[in-house]
Amino acid sequence: MVAAVFRPLKLVVALALSCCLLLAGCYPSKFKTSSAQVSQVVLVSPSDPATFNYAINDSPYSIFPFIYKGLIDENALTNKLEPGLAESWSISLDRQRITFTLKPGLKWSDGKPLTADDIIFTYRDIYLNKKIPTIYRDFLRIGNKEAFPTVQKLDDRRIEFTLPEPFAPFLRNIERLAILPAHALRSSVLTSDANGNPQFLSTWGTNTPPKKIISNGPYLIESYTPAERVILRRNPHYWRQDAHGNPQPYIERIVWQIISSTDNQLLKFRSGELDSLNVTPSVFRLLKKEEKRGKYTIHNGGLDGNFSFFGFNLNEARNAKGQPFVNPIKSRWFNNLAFRQAIAYAINRKRMKTNIYQGLGEVQHSPIAVQSPYYLSPAAGLKVYDYNPHKAKQMLLEAGFKYNSQKELIDKDGNRVQFNLLVKSEDQSRIDAAVQIQQDLSQIGIKADMQVVKFNVVLKKLLSSRDWDCYVGAFGVPGADVEPNFLSLFWTSQGSFHQFNQGTQPGEPPLKGWVVSDWEKEIDNLFSAGAKELDENKRKAIYHKFQQIVAEQLPVFCLVNPMSFQAVRDRIEPIKYSSLGSVFWNIDEWKVAHE
Repeated sequence: MVAAVFRPLKLVVALALSCCLLLAGCYPSKFKTSSAQVSQVVLVSPSDPATFNYAINDSPYSIFPFIYKGLIDENALTNKLEPGLAESWSISLDRQRITFTLKPGLKWSDGKPLTADDIIFTYRDIYLNKKIPTIYRDFLRIGNKEAFPTVQKLDDRRIEFTLPEPFAPFLRNIERLAILPAHALRSSVLTSDANGNPQFLSTWGTNTPPKKIISNGPYLIESYTPAERVILRRNPHYWRQDAHGNPQPYIERIVWQIISSTDNQLLKFRSGELDSLNVTPSVFRLLKKEEKRGKYTIHNGGLDGNFSFFGFNLNEARNAKGQPFVNPIKSRWFNNLAFRQAIAYAINRKRMKTNIYQGLGEVQHSPIAVQSPYYLSPAAGLKVYDYNPHKAKQMLLEAGFKYNSQKELIDKDGNRVQFNLLVKSEDQSRIDAAVQIQQDLSQIGIKADMQVVKFNVVLKKLLSSRDWDCYVGAFGVPGADVEPNFLSLFWTSQGSFHQFNQGTQPGEPPLKGWVVSDWEKEIDNLFSAGAKELDENKRKAIYHKFQQIVAEQLPVFCLVNPMSFQAVRDRIEPIKYSSLGSVFWNIDEWKVAHE
């Protein structure tokens, strides 16, 4: 689903839902004047930001990683948790009380003090407020029920969280949650609009004057021009300093350029206008040849931590008007296990790896990355689906499907097997994968029609209207290879991104006829057990069982896991690229050398 879906605080999405969704660069002279030669970089997004309200954002295209911080940071190279707004934390022996101590003298970008009151407000009044439909509540949910931690202020610098039971992922989960300013937002949370909803839901939209957006991260918003750019300026009240006491970040300004065409992004990089580019496999060899002349280095972050997939809409529910989300005829196909498994055998992933990803990746079998200690390999018992169109046809025939005189697949009632393939328009490799899937399915008599739309439209279909058939997408949360509980956003039945059978979401009327299958319930129970279990060997066994269920039931079928590459001009340093945190995770340390 989400490419990303989705490292919420460092949103790069993974959601790959996931997943580097931003590209970076620097215009050498544009945006500078002779009287104001400031250091800057330009980051490129294929889409405008959806909102400047962090808590209600569900788009991967955002500037939040640069304007907000949470209590804890994560080192993307070592995976170790490090101090963020909190200088330290302690955990009780029963692992149910975690106490944080804030750094002294913290300030918001408007100069107001940042204290424990802001932490209490952010968690109690926003993330845990049932009137605010925020995806970040999922990071605080403990178990399958509506169980959440409580938070209390001990003094101006100390906050204590109390958990109803031990929860192994707690620290890594809250690393992803930004702290928001109570003095600027409290009144909007406490005030209701004409519909009885908190005014907070319509606060800090993209039409809000940038000076009203208060931040605590390295940058603040200076200006926004829709469909063109967001300009970020260094936050003068940011707390971080280097070892010599110099304020960070060193780079004064970031220009977040909005360019929807990947061809145009490539053109600007090759002509020297951009300092950085997310390198897809299709252009890797071209850019590698020009590396020395272009004065840049292509950094290899290793295998992407997201999982790319072909997914089925298994939702059998009806909307408030009594209309089914999925055509009942198609729904019967998608909810037929033999049909899903036959589709998996019909897709040639090795050809996809060779032709679309230029061999720069690996065929993927599991939603947990191969580099994760929790990964279950085929050798250890994971069920796999090697390309076998003959077996796919045989399975379909045994399931009651048949072929007409034109060799078209029809069901037992004579309906032609035909459905839509939803794919986002911003990723050409994703489109190419969908085209190949379309071709592969035609070989077993299935007609798949391409439905290529903007990713923001994809998100609405997946998470709101639910009017889609099959989806070629990706999902990932950076750090899921270290802490697989992050994937609960996608896999548990109450997860915000449980797209293949999404139930009632906050603020919605109850869905009619929504059915949670036994295997989905078992996945819920496994994630709940994995979050409670502190013994690593037992945790591995739990997540191995989860992978076995997914491989057997195939609500989604994993495709190819590509390598992560980022080209960065040599005048920018230090670059510490990791697929876990993207190329931007240490932007506080970046410097631009003058040429």
